[in-house]
Amino acid sequence: STSRSERANLVFPVGRIHRYLKKGNYAKRISSSAPVFLAAVLEYIVAEVVELASNTARTMKRKRINPRHILLALRADDELSRLVKNVTIPGGGVLPTASAARKAKAE
Repeated sequence: STSRSERANLVFPVGRIHRYLKKGNYAKRISSSAPVFLAAVLEYIVAEVVELASNTARTMKRKRINPRHILLALRADDELSRLVKNVTIPGGGVLPTASAARKAKAE
């Protein structure tokens, strides 16, 4: 028999997500299509973040993605930045900004 992930042509585990939805008490009943949809959405978001972070790593001449690359990639993208507005990424550091004091000094 083929798994639900294979049937939906997904990498993320549909069965595990279904189990988490049932055990999490988010609703009394969970439809059979809900975990498939959620797995597809999560897979898409992860693919998007990894792609942007890899571009950032390549720009910085690095072969590996580290938390700093993920932070810079998320904050550079408008939609993803709004999605993770209140999220702290451990090891990500802070966004580089030119402070007002430095700008005044330069003039």
